[in-house]
Amino acid sequence: MPDSSNHLVVTLFSEILAVDQLARASMARVLPRGMELSHFSVLNHLAHTGSERSPAQLAKTFHVTRGAMTNTLHKLEWAGWVHIRPDWDDARRKMVAISPSGQSARDAALAAIAPVIADVVAKVGEDKVRIALPVLREMRLKLSQLD
Repeated sequence: MPDSSNHLVVTLFSEILAVDQLARASMARVLPRGMELSHFSVLNHLAHTGSERSPAQLAKTFHVTRGAMTNTLHKLEWAGWVHIRPDWDDARRKMVAISPSGQSARDAALAAIAPVIADVVAKVGEDKVRIALPVLREMRLKLSQLD
């Protein structure tokens, strides 16, 4: 790889990683007490899909180990934010659904996060963000195909 291409790759991923770290820290500061970003992510996914998911499906969606997802789900269940039940078709599996209090917690978290992100979008400019989204989406899809 020529030096100029190598520099582009390193610079791009350095910026992506820095944005990820800063975005996570900014969002974590405003999340409701007791909620972690991983909790919000799972609750938001369940709320968005509107259907139950198995822990294995969730682990695959979030590109984490089953053990990491099980740990997150136990915390969410303890908080009363998800319901975990046996799969009626296969007793070895479990199914996860967002609870009404989980929906409320997700909504509160979204209300806290939205102004932070909206402020950044306003400062960068909506037009620039709209231009960047398809590129970021394509990069995410290409990276997910490497798994």
